[in-house]
Amino acid sequence: MNHVLCGLAANTALPHELVDRLISVAEADIAEGLAGRADLSREQAVALVSRFADIAVPLAYEGLLSAADVDPVVRPQAALALLDEEAGAPEWARLFAADPKVERREKLAACPGLPPDVREMLAADPDVRVVAQFALWTTADMAARLARHPHAEVRRAVAANEATPSDVLAMLVTGDGLLPAERCLVCDREETPFVHDPECPRLDCDLRPGAACAGSHESTSLEMAALALQNPATPTEAVVRFADHPSMLLRCRLAARPDLPPEVGARLAGDPVPGVRADLAGNPGIEDALIRVLATDHGHDVQRRLAHNPRVPLDVLSRLAGTVKIGPALLPRIAAASPTEVEELSSSSNPALRMLLAERRDLPAMIRDALAADPDVKVVKSIAPHPGLSEAQLRGMVERHGLRVVSKVATNPDASPALLEDMTRHVPPARKALREIARHSNATGPALLACLADTKARPIAAGHTALPPPVIVELLADDDWQVVEAAAANPSLPPAVMWELVP
Repeated sequence: MNHVLCGLAANTALPHELVDRLISVAEADIAEGLAGRADLSREQAVALVSRFADIAVPLAYEGLLSAADVDPVVRPQAALALLDEEAGAPEWARLFAADPKVERREKLAACPGLPPDVREMLAADPDVRVVAQFALWTTADMAARLARHPHAEVRRAVAANEATPSDVLAMLVTGDGLLPAERCLVCDREETPFVHDPECPRLDCDLRPGAACAGSHESTSLEMAALALQNPATPTEAVVRFADHPSMLLRCRLAARPDLPPEVGARLAGDPVPGVRADLAGNPGIEDALIRVLATDHGHDVQRRLAHNPRVPLDVLSRLAGTVKIGPALLPRIAAASPTEVEELSSSSNPALRMLLAERRDLPAMIRDALAADPDVKVVKSIAPHPGLSEAQLRGMVERHGLRVVSKVATNPDASPALLEDMTRHVPPARKALREIARHSNATGPALLACLADTKARPIAAGHTALPPPVIVELLADDDWQVVEAAAANPSLPPAVMWELVP
């Protein structure tokens, strides 16, 4: 692998003429980099595809190839990609609907906007995998038809399709008005009763782990119910029956539904499995009374999920912040706090709550400045990246808290070039900060040279445009291939050197 040419392929400053030359000599890894260029022209894309067929698919999805550029017989995958983007020719759809390769018909089945005759062909395809894929993405009318398909795998796909009508989803869940499925993937291939070994040693086996059938297609039916529970179009009244179901998976899916009736939520709050209660705690549709019940639940992950619930009251969140390990994350409830609530949070006696507030990046200047001067280092680490802080404030954080805040200060978009240089000389060395300095837009040549001394920061610094050009050229011979590629991709690499490097 030529890492220099791989880097050049991604260099945004590479002249158009050199892109053409690189296309003519590229190997597969270089071609991938060229395919990702934002400035690649249609002519260059066509030239690239003429040498590397596999590149056609991503280029088709990027809109760099049209139907006129693709022969569906020679480049079937690219043609299918264009059909997926509704940019292919209708006759292609008919061609692939009759293709002997199942994989191509399966890919076609997921494409939107297919002609009516093609849709009928896919709905009647002899391979159930094609029909199931079609059922997963098809329109409401066709989904309603396929819900009565005799194969359980097709019904499973219909249950996951959000275009499926609500009454059809209810029918799939309850079974009312629906004849039992005749087959599933398990009994298609194995003598029942059969349970698929999750560690199946057969290389040609594609049954899902744990797939089982004893005559009633048990695993597929369970999966169908789980997918229907996850489908927002499934009516609430059809799924509440699963509150006491022996399957933990189904109870978890039910607990996460935002339309959960309060009385069902109350039953699930007493579920013996902490995972069910944790999913309930994260449900944005549960009411205040249930939230307060779950706030006292010490089951695994329940309180942490509750803290991330956008409807958690601030007084409950205040208690949770002092006991639950939430970490430096912007919680939805904090992000939605009103100006009055922001003021209250900023003056809270609980430093964990002030830390959570400090994760916001839109705080009023007065509150931002108060948090920047907070005596608690966790609060300062959270506020350090906030835009608008002065150099004096950022330096003050480093002086007060030292190594514990340097890497966070280095992420501040307003950190000055002088401050970044000073932080590279921090004693003891702030190695984690060097990685942030290496990617900072204000980093200077001297700061970047210091970053090159750190193994993890070195590849990042090698790609920074402020690195002196002679140093970039030297890094083209570095022992680390990541450094080489980053240097070759650096837009500040002298153009004369680029011309020398491309064969």
